[in-house]
Amino acid sequence: MLTTSASRRITYSPAYTLVPTYECFNRCSYCNFRQDPGKSPWLELPEAERILKSLIGTGIREILILSGEVHPNSEKRSDWCDRLYELCELALGLGFLPHTNAGPLSFQEMARLKTVNVSMGLMVEQVTPSLGETVHRHAPSKVPAVRLEQLAWAGELKIPFTTGLLLGIGETPGDRQATLEAIGQIHQRWGHIQEVIIQPYRPGTHQSGEAPGFDLRELPLEVARARAILPEAVALQVPPNLIEEPEILLACLEAGCRDLGGIGPTDEVNPDYPHLQVDRLKRILEPAGWELVERSPVYPQYYGELSPRLRSQLIQAGYD
Repeated sequence: MLTTSASRRITYSPAYTLVPTYECFNRCSYCNFRQDPGKSPWLELPEAERILKSLIGTGIREILILSGEVHPNSEKRSDWCDRLYELCELALGLGFLPHTNAGPLSFQEMARLKTVNVSMGLMVEQVTPSLGETVHRHAPSKVPAVRLEQLAWAGELKIPFTTGLLLGIGETPGDRQATLEAIGQIHQRWGHIQEVIIQPYRPGTHQSGEAPGFDLRELPLEVARARAILPEAVALQVPPNLIEEPEILLACLEAGCRDLGGIGPTDEVNPDYPHLQVDRLKRILEPAGWELVERSPVYPQYYGELSPRLRSQLIQAGYD
């Protein structure tokens, strides 16, 4: 294959998702992930160890610790935070690179998890207050100020961070612009947001509401909007499994997307939309002149900010 210029390279992270628990005190009407508190058994460490050991030698590098949210005032909150930490510690011990996305955390919880994560994440979704009267009516942690505070705390703690927008949940184009501008302002202050996901909402079989989903034909325009607003150093990501038409995916790349996120066996948030695996993605991308290349869950410009332990783990995993 001909050598591809850096401007035509699209990255992805070979990833596997561990779910500590699906229980969540939020009830977003579009969610296809959550279960009611007390209805989802927690992932035990021996089972997690069995899963992780089975992944050794498969090419998986990133372990996404993706959890439903235990209420901040719940008597189980401390145990839940301990479980997040223990799963990250277990993954590190087996040679993997953890990335935790577990909803809003306290400053102290984030500081503790920073020691066992190469990066972390939280979707802003939208900064539209009116969504608190519709899709987020029963989702206290989706208050925009809470999400933005989390991004600022991550910056203060120097945590390489992933965030993003969810499109098609009742927001307007002006709301999307405001969300991107808010993310951009936080990055301008702290310089820690490594990527922003431009994610179209797609209906699933477990949601409680009847939202129709985002019109995918508009997605390249939203990618272009994000590219025009956000600093060039912030990468843009779209999830290819949520885009059925290869032409739309390619149009998103031409509009400025340069990352396809974690690619693994299952999309836990969108279980009705299986991940497109690497071979299939290459068959879509390569004829159009794009090269799909692997990346770590922390972008290279942030390698130097990792602790010696995490930096050593990154090198051990084959990144430098």
